[in-house]
Amino acid sequence: MSKTVLVTGGTGFIGNCFCKLLLTERPDWNVINVDVCTYAANIHTIDEELKNERYKFYKVDIRDREAIFDIFEKECPNIVVNFAAESHVDRSIFDPESFLNTNIIGTSVLMDACRKFGIERFHQVSTDEVYGDLPLDRPDLFFTEETPLHTSSPYSTSKASADLLVLSYFRTYNLPVTISRCSNNYGPYQFPEKLIPLMISKALKDEPLPVYGEGLNVRDWLYVEDHCRGILAILEKGRVGEIYNLGGHNERNNLYIVKRILKELNKPESLITHVADRHGHDQRYAIDPHKANVELNWDPTTTFEEGIVKTINWYLSSYGQNWLEECLKTTEEWMKKNYNNRK
Repeated sequence: MSKTVLVTGGTGFIGNCFCKLLLTERPDWNVINVDVCTYAANIHTIDEELKNERYKFYKVDIRDREAIFDIFEKECPNIVVNFAAESHVDRSIFDPESFLNTNIIGTSVLMDACRKFGIERFHQVSTDEVYGDLPLDRPDLFFTEETPLHTSSPYSTSKASADLLVLSYFRTYNLPVTISRCSNNYGPYQFPEKLIPLMISKALKDEPLPVYGEGLNVRDWLYVEDHCRGILAILEKGRVGEIYNLGGHNERNNLYIVKRILKELNKPESLITHVADRHGHDQRYAIDPHKANVELNWDPTTTFEEGIVKTINWYLSSYGQNWLEECLKTTEEWMKKNYNNRK
């Protein structure tokens, strides 16, 4: 059955991967990408999608109520998937307000449009960071959907707030919603402020690789396409009003990640430079995706060792290197501000 899916943040890392997945594997579905294209969006990310007659792009801020309502009225989406968010923890520490405005107010505007025009499903893409962190010495502990919210940064607080707002619209207005909370994503097209592409870009230029503290903070890594397949499974099989955790079964500490990248690129570990730690830095994230596995028959298929090689190879391609260089131009000043004062 033909559907129209409105994807917010579809020019970003995960949102674009989701659009590609829909266009490839749901040939009777149409995709509407709504994205304001902040510093973290490279418009060339969607070059191929723009050639597809089943794809439309609107450069619009999700906080712009009038523009969002106009798009809903014109396009009549069946499903809305909200990827749009300010997502960089370090930036949220410097500028909390922009995170609150986009991640909370923007979400409310989208759901108000969904209420007015009627949709089959509103899906909120969230993060495991809303759960806070786990101790490094308790590898037996994992985040489940029942883990209490316990945020550590303005970013994670804004996402937890949006999650609660989404659930309130389900209870108060009977809006058909679902929420997914994922572990750390990686893969092609990830903006180079995030750990893996940052370290790849630095290593390629033989520049110092800044590692927070001792680098022992642990993250569960999920290949971006596996994440997007999980979201699609939620849309097609998930129960309305439910939360689903999507994890990668790939726990690694940051120092291991950096050393693994250097090894793949045949670069010396002497490039590693330990810098002052992030304020409120979470120790460990680890998701239990059992609910998604049982209810949706979803499980990640990409091991970290497979995924990191595919990711590095993409950034090493001529296209990937050109894409990376364009992105670095928009974040150069921020990188200096964030890292130079940590030495």
